[in-house]
Amino acid sequence: MSSGRPSPRGKGQSRQEGSNGMISIDVSKCSGCKRCEVSCSFIRTGGIGRAQSRIKVMKVEEIGIDFPVLCQLCKERFCADCPEGAIQTGELGQILVDASLCNGCGLCERLCPIGAIELNKKNPYVCDLCEGDPECVKECNLGALRFEPEKRNRVILKTWAKKNEGLSPDEKRLRFAVSKAAHLRKQWTRSRRT
Repeated sequence: MSSGRPSPRGKGQSRQEGSNGMISIDVSKCSGCKRCEVSCSFIRTGGIGRAQSRIKVMKVEEIGIDFPVLCQLCKERFCADCPEGAIQTGELGQILVDASLCNGCGLCERLCPIGAIELNKKNPYVCDLCEGDPECVKECNLGALRFEPEKRNRVILKTWAKKNEGLSPDEKRLRFAVSKAAHLRKQWTRSRRT
């Protein structure tokens, strides 16, 4: 029987790649209301604010898209290369931070290629799927966010790592959002011209 505690994955330990559960995003349904951000920050910290949220909605004015960015539970698990072993993998495959081991060095923030993990007052904030009942999904009344507990396909972010090296988390999120939403904007444009 599991204790519910994740197994630490410090330096030299293998990464879990086949675990279940992730939040899928249908950007065509996102209105940019940011209810997910507000709900996440309040449930997790008791406060309300973007800095305390584990999901960030990127408003891309130039293409008219709002795109929620959160941990993609990538196959590479870049953030898990924590020298202190503070980044762990939970039973759903989610990323968990053990605050008692974290020294606030920010390596996880620098390593995440899409800006999904970010330090707030030296504490790394990253989506941990709310123990399998994501608050942001429950709060999204348009269906832009969907929790898929049995999803096994992990996103590969290797190309993003090189492309976004040295950027701030916000810059990484914006690049990711623009790239992922560009095809949708093209579809909308084409459909309006026909």
